[in-house]
Amino acid sequence: MTKNQPVLASAPVETSPQRDNPVTPRIRISIGLALIGWVIFAIGTKPDWFGWDRSPVVGFVQIIVFLIGLAIICLGGYIGLQSLWWGQERTITSEIGSRLAATGYVIAVFAGLADIFGMGSQSFPQSPYFGPWQASGVLIGQGIIALGFLLLIPFNPNKLSNQ
Repeated sequence: MTKNQPVLASAPVETSPQRDNPVTPRIRISIGLALIGWVIFAIGTKPDWFGWDRSPVVGFVQIIVFLIGLAIICLGGYIGLQSLWWGQERTITSEIGSRLAATGYVIAVFAGLADIFGMGSQSFPQSPYFGPWQASGVLIGQGIIALGFLLLIPFNPNKLSNQ
């Protein structure tokens, strides 16, 4: 530095809290819901992980618990993916995705409770049987939910950079 060169002062550091995007609380809520739903889903599918397994077969209460957990996961995912569309007009693809996710959940519920609805291999007075056909139906429903969530993602980077 020479003698005649002025000393530049550094810019003041901003210490005031910055405002969050209005989308941030929705994303936090959706992640929380998805985690809570995952724990409930895990309790329903694998109660022995928590030391709560009382029966060698999958019973009605266990089926209901994991379907409720799946519903909470779907709700959290839907809220989170909807918040990505904040301030934008949704496309027809995202509309199809939301309906596809809901349809996948209906398929999972119907497949999981097929014996209760009278469409399974056991009649209702007996204990419901969650066998390979019901498990396959629930997995197909979960796959359709995942496909619907993929369609809900806004993939146009030009629109996202204009915000």
